[in-house]
Amino acid sequence: MNDPQLYPLEVNPTTGEPFLRLLRHKNIIITPPRLSDAPCLVRILNDERVYPWLSSPPHPYLPEHAEWWLNHVTAISDKLLTELESARDDPERKIVDGSPVQTIREIKEDGMDIFLGCIDLTLAQQWWALEGSGRTNQEAPRRDPRDPDIWTVGDYLTPSHHGQGIMSDAFKTLLSQWGVPRMGIRLMVVTVLKGNKGSVKVLEKNGFEFRKTIDDALDVRGTMRGVHVLEWRLEETTAADAASL
Repeated sequence: MNDPQLYPLEVNPTTGEPFLRLLRHKNIIITPPRLSDAPCLVRILNDERVYPWLSSPPHPYLPEHAEWWLNHVTAISDKLLTELESARDDPERKIVDGSPVQTIREIKEDGMDIFLGCIDLTLAQQWWALEGSGRTNQEAPRRDPRDPDIWTVGDYLTPSHHGQGIMSDAFKTLLSQWGVPRMGIRLMVVTVLKGNKGSVKVLEKNGFEFRKTIDDALDVRGTMRGVHVLEWRLEETTAADAASL
């Protein structure tokens, strides 16, 4: 029997790995990270169609970068899963500070899966995301309904699967099925590097509204880049639906 605290995650009966199936692309799932993903990260994060639109990864992206990152995020995922397991017998589903699943994979006809990319929900830290909130940083969620925490998202997808609506579906699935009901997300402010029309489109499809553009906002690998800032707030009707899950 699956741990009720994992809901709405499913569990692979063979590997015991939890996963979240996308709402529209049923052959695509979001799973915890795996240390074996390192070569895939190196390949995708060195692709000229991907890395110019990401502000954090170094370039060139080396195997040691992938190894460090996967150890970091695997530890976070494992901690969240342990926290959920410890609450297995609690009558109410536990609200946690993150998602234990963040790696996007495609299930092939033979049952094997392939790495497609990543999506991660975290607390926002940039000054423009916190602007007007009276905060200079966010160390941990406070979950004050009168002053909601400000969350953001980071994501990327292998170029072979661009233009298929996968990332839009992945974001909608993760936010609506886990972020809102299991993390308590009510407000998001997301930063997109200026000119990244694809990411802006993904956000707008998911109900984000354009806030502003800031020129020369970020030093990205030695070059100052502008950013688009978009905002999303949970509607009360959506919140009620999420609470009933």
